[in-house]
Amino acid sequence: MVSVMWFRRDLRLEDNVALKQAFQDSDSLLLLFHVNPKQFLSDNSSNQAAFFKSVAGLRDEVKMKKGTLHILYGDIEECFLKLKKEIPDWSNIYINRDETGYGLERDKLVSTIFKELGVTAHGYYDHHIHAAREIKTNSGTYYKVFTPYYNKWIELEKPGVVKVVFDETKLIKEPLFSKDEDQFNHSLDKQIAIKELQLGNQAAHERLDIFIKQDLNDYNEARDYPLKNATSQLSKHLRAGELSIRTVYDEVSRSNYSSGKETFIKELAWRDFYNMIYATHPDQKDQSINLSFRQVEWENNEQLFDNWKEGMTGFPLVDAAMRQLKETGWMHNRLRMVTASFLTKDLLIDWRWGEKYFQEMLVDYDPASNIGGWQWAASTGTDSVPYFRIFNPTTQSEKFDKNGDFIKYYVPELKNIANLKIHDPSKLSEKEQNEFGVMIGKDYPEPIISHKQRRQLTIKVFEESKKVFEESRKIIVNKEVAKREEF
Repeated sequence: MVSVMWFRRDLRLEDNVALKQAFQDSDSLLLLFHVNPKQFLSDNSSNQAAFFKSVAGLRDEVKMKKGTLHILYGDIEECFLKLKKEIPDWSNIYINRDETGYGLERDKLVSTIFKELGVTAHGYYDHHIHAAREIKTNSGTYYKVFTPYYNKWIELEKPGVVKVVFDETKLIKEPLFSKDEDQFNHSLDKQIAIKELQLGNQAAHERLDIFIKQDLNDYNEARDYPLKNATSQLSKHLRAGELSIRTVYDEVSRSNYSSGKETFIKELAWRDFYNMIYATHPDQKDQSINLSFRQVEWENNEQLFDNWKEGMTGFPLVDAAMRQLKETGWMHNRLRMVTASFLTKDLLIDWRWGEKYFQEMLVDYDPASNIGGWQWAASTGTDSVPYFRIFNPTTQSEKFDKNGDFIKYYVPELKNIANLKIHDPSKLSEKEQNEFGVMIGKDYPEPIISHKQRRQLTIKVFEESKKVFEESRKIIVNKEVAKREEF
């Protein structure tokens, strides 16, 4: 029996449910990755570059174990038809399921293709600690608020680490698709270079080990300060499955108790929560979940959007964060909230614009978490921040980058400012500007908006959207009552 193990977002040879079953059930096994050009982003996408690098890392790891990762490149239906023609005895395929977004739609498509080819598909849940539809309320519905979800989540038994017996004698090693391999290598060579990006299973384990030993105990407090670099930074490994979420939970749970450990485990639950929200709200990438704010009148000023993307807003913490993203493909979590709030609440730019930009730029882009985070910040999602809670970028800067050291690292034109006006350089006197070697409006921009004024406007805009929704709902209710009275 010839089987295929199709890797997607599970690029590792350990603690992999589908891979374990594939080795266990198969006489002959082909390890496969499919590249679909329809999924490509822009040529400057850090997200895309990081994923290509992760695939190349898996290929190298398989090669070290005396195996071959076969690459198919092109239209998905044509690729699997080609595979069946090349290996007529192929009868089973093993996958770790996607529960949301493009991956779910792709799996629905290929299920039909596999049936037509006479291939049996074996699917497993592997990407999260608890699957999207595993946790429900006592009445059988899905949660909309995180805290009660977490209270049930934390009580459930967690899946253990899966042991994969890697038997290289079962592998089909002879290269079968050299042209596809060449196309993959060509695409790999075209990807942009990302500064100091370490990916792969080994790098993931090293990062996990460092985090547990050095940062976990103080995680609950230190994680909010971008300069401390005290977050786990495991997201870039989890997004491509270079590291199993079960492995992360297992190793963290075996460490000594601390408030940091408790807080980090709660973050793993948030990851599951957002996956559940996406699965139960499949249109959330394009549609606000909160009906009250689907009518928000976004201004969508393209020039202001460009200022935000380039880190040229005149608000130093926002600018430092956006430049960190552009330079490294990553952004500190506290700053993701600050920059998202600034875009949606200060600039009144549609959260979907920001979500799409982050999709292109983040090396750790996870659709469910990213969409959930943007809808949280924009107050359009489930269990999101109240619309009247708007982050003040200056006070956030004063609180979490007190001396401006993070700002100075990513906004070098401000590096010589020796007083606390670094949080609001527009307040520098002419004498101070000459002393510090930065001319506001020339070397660094004036603030592009007034936070105080925009806050008042945003609250008004959101309240108007809420009013429109409530009035439309009253009209619908009145029509329904009138219909009933007719009978």
